[in-house]
Amino acid sequence: MMKRILCLVFTGIMCLGLISGCGKKEGGDLPQNVSTGEEGAAQGADLSAIYSGELEQNVTIRVLENDTAIAEGYFQELINAFNEEYAEYGIVAVDANMDQYSNLADDGPYGYGPDVLYQANDILMKYVEGKHIYPIPVESLECYEKISKMAWDAYRAEIDGVEYYMGVPVNVQSSMLYYRKDLLPEDWETKWDKDGNKIPDMVENWNDMYRYSKEIVDKGEGKYGYMRSLYDVYFSSGFLFSYGGYVFGDNNTNADELGFSAGNAEVGANVLLCQASLMNEDCIDDSITVNAYSKLADGTYFATMTTPDVYPLFLKELVLAYEAEGMDAETAKSKAVENLVVTEVPKLPASGDLTEEDPELIPLKAMGGVNGYAISAYTKVPNACLAFVEFASSYDMAMKRNEYLGIVPARSDAAEAVGGISEIIYRNLDEGNIVVMPSIRAVEQIWTPAQTFFQDLAKDAFRTEDKKYATLEEIKEGLKTVDTQIYDAIHTLVSK
Repeated sequence: MMKRILCLVFTGIMCLGLISGCGKKEGGDLPQNVSTGEEGAAQGADLSAIYSGELEQNVTIRVLENDTAIAEGYFQELINAFNEEYAEYGIVAVDANMDQYSNLADDGPYGYGPDVLYQANDILMKYVEGKHIYPIPVESLECYEKISKMAWDAYRAEIDGVEYYMGVPVNVQSSMLYYRKDLLPEDWETKWDKDGNKIPDMVENWNDMYRYSKEIVDKGEGKYGYMRSLYDVYFSSGFLFSYGGYVFGDNNTNADELGFSAGNAEVGANVLLCQASLMNEDCIDDSITVNAYSKLADGTYFATMTTPDVYPLFLKELVLAYEAEGMDAETAKSKAVENLVVTEVPKLPASGDLTEEDPELIPLKAMGGVNGYAISAYTKVPNACLAFVEFASSYDMAMKRNEYLGIVPARSDAAEAVGGISEIIYRNLDEGNIVVMPSIRAVEQIWTPAQTFFQDLAKDAFRTEDKKYATLEEIKEGLKTVDTQIYDAIHTLVSK
């Protein structure tokens, strides 16, 4: 079936008109410009100069995958299935055996880079500017109509006046709340379910989470409610976005306009500061990011926020904790699956006041990303690479990836079949409650200034005097400084 689909893909490619100057390169030559000329611009993208429609035979495709996918066995399952499907052509996919954060721009020109690479959209799209990855004929792919426009847009780029798609979405990442159902108070159904919907209030809104966290901390047993490293821009920035902040202007495409301080973003930052007051100093750096798996498992933390793809790591730690209590492996696994709950993030008070009773609630606009596959512009086997990407983005492999890794498929049919978290995130993506990371190179410059601010903000919760962020005005000034630092870093980079 997959080979029949690929036949249609290649036929579709060959039916397109010709793009000049985008031919296959020799060895480590730098990628040539994709140029359409006036006729090509009028007709749209034509990729037949890259993809001939004829599969290369007896070749090896080196694939750079996510470390978790390798560790949990999904990647081996993927390449085994692909290699079996394409055995008659002698096409073999193998692990590129490189760090998942290897830089194609550095490695590719010297022949060390992978042929196909899997990463988040902000990482893959930084390779567009240097022509390090090839455009992909996405409209010819079987998955095209199954993937949300919002997900495809994360891989859209304009080259010489023509729009191209530079990657194929595989899964959507965003913030989810993880919590231990067996750590809920016994009376939660009477005390913590005001609307009687059988869902604990503290996992539905941040005001009740704040109140419950305070109740736990006040017992003085060294335990905590909600815990998260505020240092992590990916998760903390969503609180700014929820009150009017943003990264770049023009829907995250204009790096001349910075918006971390825009709107009432300082209100969202103040929510983070209030949350930090009920944590310990581990929230200042990435300590909680690292220890959340074990701390949730041993009951030190009630809840944390992270992405759905790390569910297996939390589950594994909780199973081990139950086994340490004397349970057999089967019982421990069953209890862990029952008690480790992953759900959408709580809603925020419109006022930003976590102590307000019965607040008006608004959704948290979380930062998200779209992970997918791209094809290296240094590969000598683009047709085989396209075959691999087509195979890896199929319905069957999307379901397998979810089974092994708990990811949210970018395919709507797979997301619907999986249900639960996948449907929630897919809905939030379409409703605009997931702010996809910018797909422009300038995004590289946001992390250090923003991390420094969030780290300093978290420290303020533990300063006994000389607090830096005692008022919303002071927080606003701190965010304006972040915008200035990012702007200066971007333009210093451009000028070099």
